[in-house]
Amino acid sequence: MGRPASRALVAPFIKEFGLDASEFADPQESFKSFNEFFIRRLKPEARPFDPDPEAVTFPCDGRHLGFPNISEITSVFVKGQRFSLASLLGSSELSNRFARGSLVLSRLCPTDYHRFHFPAEGIPSTSSLINGALFSVSPIALRRNLSYLWQNKRMITELETSRFGTIVMIDIGATNVGSISQTFTPGEKINRGDERGYFSFGGSSTITLFEEGKITLADDLVEQTSRQTELYAPMGSLLGS
Repeated sequence: MGRPASRALVAPFIKEFGLDASEFADPQESFKSFNEFFIRRLKPEARPFDPDPEAVTFPCDGRHLGFPNISEITSVFVKGQRFSLASLLGSSELSNRFARGSLVLSRLCPTDYHRFHFPAEGIPSTSSLINGALFSVSPIALRRNLSYLWQNKRMITELETSRFGTIVMIDIGATNVGSISQTFTPGEKINRGDERGYFSFGGSSTITLFEEGKITLADDLVEQTSRQTELYAPMGSLLGS
């Protein structure tokens, strides 16, 4: 999808899926390939942020599941599957810190805006890469095999904040997503909503982890998750406070 010939797919894709080209930061005709369109930037006003300074915002456009306590994750997926935080993080020490914390799983489809952002202000760490496969992380795939989340390639970043403790962000590759690109500078303070990176062509997911007692997830997110239904929300809208 990086070849110049692939740019011919851009206009039909926008038309078929009803994307709003007026949101794009760059004109539609400027994209030199389909992947360049896929990782497009948006105008700032296209994704307004929740005005509450105590709010944590969704890091990306997508379909979200929210778990106030990680132990509740088994209620959404097939019984008998166990969620392994230690396998996901590749660290027993880190998983022990977040064992009773909150987790938000955000799933991006190919039609979504594919840049992801910081949910709160703070200082990000250098990211660690855990190489792995590129299985689908669709709801159907995860109901069949939840372990795809920790078998897949992923980048793990810790964000130190003054209001919300340590937030862990996990960017997960999936079908056709071999490239997870990061655009921030580790160790430099960032603001809520600053860009963190982007996924190249394909479907993908990101997970946001909070320490116990540091956040109350938004009511609509928790309610829909309890009904085993994803909540669609754009980047910048309320995740919790």
